[in-house]
Amino acid sequence: MYAFYNKQGIGDVLLFPIKSTNDKIDFERKQDIVKIMDRETNQIIGYNIFQASTYFASLEQGKLKVTESLLSEIKHAFQQNGVEDDLELDLSPKFVVGHVQSTALHENADKLKVCKVDVGTETLQIVCGAPNVQEGQKVVVAKVGAIMPSGMEIKESNLRGIDSFGMICSQKELGIPNAPKEKGIYVLNENMKIGEEFQL
Repeated sequence: MYAFYNKQGIGDVLLFPIKSTNDKIDFERKQDIVKIMDRETNQIIGYNIFQASTYFASLEQGKLKVTESLLSEIKHAFQQNGVEDDLELDLSPKFVVGHVQSTALHENADKLKVCKVDVGTETLQIVCGAPNVQEGQKVVVAKVGAIMPSGMEIKESNLRGIDSFGMICSQKELGIPNAPKEKGIYVLNENMKIGEEFQL
């Protein structure tokens, strides 16, 4: 999970997205905190914290990884502004190194495979359409809850009758510069450790 700070481009505002959404959003402001909600579901999808430099010990330009320390400062900013929202967020890595333990042809789709992928803490079932996915590969897995560089949120899904819990990613999907144009997952070096965070 990341927050974003661009004082020169946007001003002294910390952007803190939590979920992806469609274009239909509502805003609710309480002093320096703006709550952003999905108009259809009323779910909170993020916050903008104005006068950010007065609430945080140090803010670097660009993408900021949300750590327990930064989350604590955000909660304190909420308290100072009378915002009572619960911010119990899962900060565990959402992009991790996985090991493809097995692949099987999808019973209802010729181009899909059902993969069992070890991500260190658990083994996930992921339906994958990449032509190059094979047993034994180290790959990048976007777990449920991950926000892709495109803004898409990874959710549990059902593809042609088979449940899928995450996505095995290509370089293009990860936003890696000069990614190959050919379709296919990003196969990692064998030395990568299963379960470790993959830095975007």
